[in-house]
Amino acid sequence: MRVVVLGCGGSAGVPLIGGADGHGDWGACDPAEPRNRRSRASIALSAGGQTLLVDTGPDLRTQLLACGIGRVDAILYTHAHADHITGLDDVRILNRIAGRPLAAFGMVKTLDELRRRFDYAFQPWDRPGIFYRPVLEPVPLTPGETRRMAGLEARVFLQDHGFVETLGLRIGGFAYSTDVVSLDEAALATLAGVDTWVVGCFQRAPHKTHAHLALVLEWARALHVRRTVLTHMGTDLDWGWLRSHLPPGVEPAHDGLILEI
Repeated sequence: MRVVVLGCGGSAGVPLIGGADGHGDWGACDPAEPRNRRSRASIALSAGGQTLLVDTGPDLRTQLLACGIGRVDAILYTHAHADHITGLDDVRILNRIAGRPLAAFGMVKTLDELRRRFDYAFQPWDRPGIFYRPVLEPVPLTPGETRRMAGLEARVFLQDHGFVETLGLRIGGFAYSTDVVSLDEAALATLAGVDTWVVGCFQRAPHKTHAHLALVLEWARALHVRRTVLTHMGTDLDWGWLRSHLPPGVEPAHDGLILEI
């Protein structure tokens, strides 16, 4: 299986809009380091000629073009926050390429919110062969279950994101946990024995809705993860600083990073 990190930034990306010259607020990140330029968090998993996209953030079009991903077979939504869903209109072109509606997997409350905000994308496909709008077919998920998505056997589990809940994903020895601030026993049990874990880590100091660096390192040690890759990083986490300060087996992601699982 190939995992492509389409984006590894926080909800506002890196750099943030603004800055002294209007060209971006980089915070502690070095603007001269290209791996500090981060779009919104998303991944694509490919195996057996099929691709599962996780979330459709506002940078989706640019991400797919930059990473050379020309086809998607199904979509998994972790939750309905704007930085994970507002690129949904670009699914229209993915429909055209696939020649059919795409399955949209997610928790019932996530799918309900998507339908509320993008009702037109969930209307019946009334003009076969023509996609003038995105067409999604909702597939409700229950945390703890295993479902086949784009040819992959994936188990989903519940995560605490502070004020809402999100879905984590495990496929074989790989797991993905973005937008999480705490993990309960069921989640930790699902993650037990994971080899490669892409996990959200927003900043160095504690945060109300996102895991911070010390907490992620604690999780990784407790779970004995061989390779931990940090994602959903904000402007506090410079790529070069992380590379020189993280323990062996832990690394920062960058947009376009490819993991062979």
